[in-house]
Amino acid sequence: MAARFDFRLSKQSDVSIHEQLTGEITYLIATGQLKPGEALPSVRALARQLEIHHNTVSQAYIELEARNLLLRRRGRSMTVRAPGDTTITPSSQDLDDLINAAIRAAQASGFSIQQLRQRVRQRLTAVPPDHFLVVSSDRGIRHLLQEELKEGLRFPVETCSPDELASRRELAMGALVVGPTAVIPKLSSVLPKGQTAVPITVSSASEELEIVRQLAKPSTIALVSISELVLRTARAVFAPVVGERHALQEYFLPRRPPGSLAAADLVLCDRIAARRVKARNKVTFRLISPPCLENLASVIEESETREKP
Repeated sequence: MAARFDFRLSKQSDVSIHEQLTGEITYLIATGQLKPGEALPSVRALARQLEIHHNTVSQAYIELEARNLLLRRRGRSMTVRAPGDTTITPSSQDLDDLINAAIRAAQASGFSIQQLRQRVRQRLTAVPPDHFLVVSSDRGIRHLLQEELKEGLRFPVETCSPDELASRRELAMGALVVGPTAVIPKLSSVLPKGQTAVPITVSSASEELEIVRQLAKPSTIALVSISELVLRTARAVFAPVVGERHALQEYFLPRRPPGSLAAADLVLCDRIAARRVKARNKVTFRLISPPCLENLASVIEESETREKP
């Protein structure tokens, strides 16, 4: 049975309902609120729930399916696509859920419990990674994840695009491969057998959304990022709280230098853009969620422990 989610859409916003819905679902998947294998409402059920035309929902589903975020199976509801047939997402905080998902995936592929146990033992004793490899089609995302991983974990980080990895598979050697949820399925045929990519769980924007809700008067809000994907998703997520009351402006660096942004009442920046922005009320946001960063830190700690004689 499909879960009922409280999608927050605004029909008064300048952002189209289609764009808001697409961005909202992308956001829920990226933050782990919609988990791999979870069913979404049918097109008509969601259209009735949101009181919008069913074609709008259908177009959003089709677009998200093309982005490898949703999966359509014959005779079944649209579901959140898992990162890969054997890839386990760290977005869930319940370890038992992850183990159960791995067992189901292995059995569905024809493997026995004994085979799964043996392979898990082999993977746990494998040579540990000595650096991260961030893979994304969006250059800005690559740089932001690289910056946050270096700052938060003090571990070497390299980056590349999916096409670069496909043409130079040696880039994955000795690496813990990570990337946005949407890119993970593309890597299953590229990575060596037994090596999997870990999806990055994105931070919830709940704090930033609450800041906007608490604005006492109509305000000009500026979104500044080095990633077009971040701006596009943020625009859709913030549309319902911005509504007609506030004005939302977007600045993509370096194409549109923001200068001092003196006219903006609130400026929301990514970690890299924040260095170039001067504003009286500036809020810097992070992409990687704290639980995801903690999970990656534990992987590094375990690998460093295994490397010691």
